[in-house]
Amino acid sequence: MSEGQQTPNTVEYFLQDIEHHGRNERTATAYERVLSDYEEFLLERFEKTPPEASYRDCMAWVHELRSTHSESTVATYSSYLNRFYSYLERVGHTDENPMTVVLEEMNESIESNPTRRDVTLAEMRSFVSEVRHPLHQALVVTLLKTGIRAGELCNLDLIDVNLEHEARTWQPRAHIAGRPDSLFIATEHSYGRESGGERRTASNKRKRETVIPIDEELKAVLVRWLAVRPDTASSGPSTTATGPLFVGTADSWGERLTPNVVHHVVEQYARERGWYRTGGGAAENVTPHYFRHFFTTHLRDRTGDRGIVQYLRGDVASDVIDTYTHNWGDRVRQTYLEHIYSVAE
Repeated sequence: MSEGQQTPNTVEYFLQDIEHHGRNERTATAYERVLSDYEEFLLERFEKTPPEASYRDCMAWVHELRSTHSESTVATYSSYLNRFYSYLERVGHTDENPMTVVLEEMNESIESNPTRRDVTLAEMRSFVSEVRHPLHQALVVTLLKTGIRAGELCNLDLIDVNLEHEARTWQPRAHIAGRPDSLFIATEHSYGRESGGERRTASNKRKRETVIPIDEELKAVLVRWLAVRPDTASSGPSTTATGPLFVGTADSWGERLTPNVVHHVVEQYARERGWYRTGGGAAENVTPHYFRHFFTTHLRDRTGDRGIVQYLRGDVASDVIDTYTHNWGDRVRQTYLEHIYSVAE
């Protein structure tokens, strides 16, 4: 299926969502018209789909609207697009809402760079101690200790993990075969496209492939999860197949997790802690993306090395990443293991 054919799906899912929230037919029709025009604009002008659009692409669309519509209509249409991107962010189809800054520049009451909730390491340790379910604990600890995105977490296959432990009964991919206790984050997975024999529900938005060390704490959590992980159609107790690392243990038993499920799990525990409120934004709510922010802030402060943190996040320039990958054992891994925080009380 081509990108042009896939694009309407995100709009279709969003329209279903607002319908479930009780929006009337007239409102739904208005959303559909505006978002369809926006999709067509992106495709013709930039050859992009909505999840790929940047802040500048959205600004170009607003500028186009101003040539034919009143400011009040532009503001209304922009609010439609903002809600659409908020939905895409919530279900894991995009990491950030590009309309946030656009609306800020249009003098709407939305912070473009909100001050996030300040969770201390002690508070986070207390939070993690309350997550007892093996799958949920593995999800939360992996996000906190690696800084990967929810979509990247869902895309992890068994072969992307090299554990020096008898719990690993598969052969890891060549990239990490000689690197015990390592996690490999690929760049090949894209939302809606087939990869590893299945259609993916999330994209890995990294500039280059990344190898992240696994410390003893994360290793213990993963081993505990693997002990109870359901078998799937492509993975059994002694398989070498490329089955998913994280699979459902409830309604979607044995099926690869989706970003929506990961968001729901984190939201569930954050609500109980008072860290999540319906209607709250990035400044208030703790989400999987907040864990990426937490990882970045705390590890950067501990190491004082912005380059290594950027490498682990997967968003550094090629020259920096080449330096670190060629000096793995002596720089990235050593620095990470010396400075990564513990999330156990």
